[in-house]
Amino acid sequence: MREQEQPRRGWFQAFQFEYCVSIRSMTQVGILRSSWLFLSLLLLLSRAASPQQPWSTRLADSAMARWPDGHMTRGQEKLSDWAYDKSVLLAGLMELSEATTDQKYLDYARRSMDALVTSQGQIPTYKAVEVSLDEIAMGRVLLLLYAHDHDEKYSRAAHILRHQLDIQPRTPSAGFWHKKRYPNQMWLDGLYMAEPFYAQHASMFHEQKAFDDIAHQFLLVDEHARDRKTGLLYHAWDESKEAAWADKRTGTSPQFWARAMGWYLMALVDTIPYFPENHPQRAELVTILRRTASAIVSVQDPDSGLWYEVLDKPHAPGNYFESSAACMFAYALAKGVHLAYLDSKYQRNAQRAYKGIVDHFVRQDAQGRWTLIDTVYSAGLGGTPDRDGSYQYYVHERIGPDDPKAIGAFLLASSAMERNR
Repeated sequence: MREQEQPRRGWFQAFQFEYCVSIRSMTQVGILRSSWLFLSLLLLLSRAASPQQPWSTRLADSAMARWPDGHMTRGQEKLSDWAYDKSVLLAGLMELSEATTDQKYLDYARRSMDALVTSQGQIPTYKAVEVSLDEIAMGRVLLLLYAHDHDEKYSRAAHILRHQLDIQPRTPSAGFWHKKRYPNQMWLDGLYMAEPFYAQHASMFHEQKAFDDIAHQFLLVDEHARDRKTGLLYHAWDESKEAAWADKRTGTSPQFWARAMGWYLMALVDTIPYFPENHPQRAELVTILRRTASAIVSVQDPDSGLWYEVLDKPHAPGNYFESSAACMFAYALAKGVHLAYLDSKYQRNAQRAYKGIVDHFVRQDAQGRWTLIDTVYSAGLGGTPDRDGSYQYYVHERIGPDDPKAIGAFLLASSAMERNR
């Protein structure tokens, strides 16, 4: 039979053969083809109109799949269990749980913390001997869980961290040392690690005098680390001016590192809400936030909506757009607008930043999981080997994907953006 001699056809070719060759009228063929094209167009439009999973839940689900037991890694590198990186991710997941009413994100945060805190509220992996503000950051997650669950183990663990602030070494002006091994140094990072927790603890447990101390930390850094010309803040300030990186006149480090200012802005928007409305320095903190937000948007790239690793040197060789700082800035600007600390015009800056983050940094890995790329994993000052705070130092620190603090900041930004819609 002739039909058996025909070569095998795909379904579309078979469709054309079975129907088109049997229809002799050009009018009929034209109608059929038009109907086929119309149906195909409807199918495409229905797919385009179908709701997509938000970026926040895509990255959150991928993070939980990547780290199912709550132990964070970057490639083959195992990260510390009690670490500020994790605190940002867990805080982001808890914010997302509230924004979406999806319990699984809260459950993940709770399981991750329960693996680290005993039923008596002890924290075996907490490194008290380091006397480092970095160790305090996880306290915010403890307090968030305590507020939700009313489980005393979380409050007891939080009190342990709060005690560290009572014994934390201080500069002659009463600023917290960033770490015991960095005498007389205040880093912008440290304000995020300590002050939101300090303020939340003070609010929950009625430590009214603590707010004077919290405000003092911000005022010290604003006075000594802020550049009067640009409004940007240097990464750190050494009150003794003895660190190798410190300017011998001002005590400041040499560069405006993007993520340091990201930590600083997040610290402000996460701390101010806990301040009593009638506290005499609350208005000063809002003024600092507004001035710093203005400085940050002045160095936002007009095309991409992003920020360079070293903020004020966009055309310097080796400078690049860095993802974690962009997420932090987007979060702080959007939350500042939501709380009416910032003018609504800053929402446009947050929106441009968020679009830039999605366009430039959101990617899928080989397993199909979503992540952020181009995160500088770590940067600091001093130590061994010596980190000199130079431009070349910052732009040559290691960057890559799958960083918990970057993904956490993205989740915080996503939730803040959603509230402003």
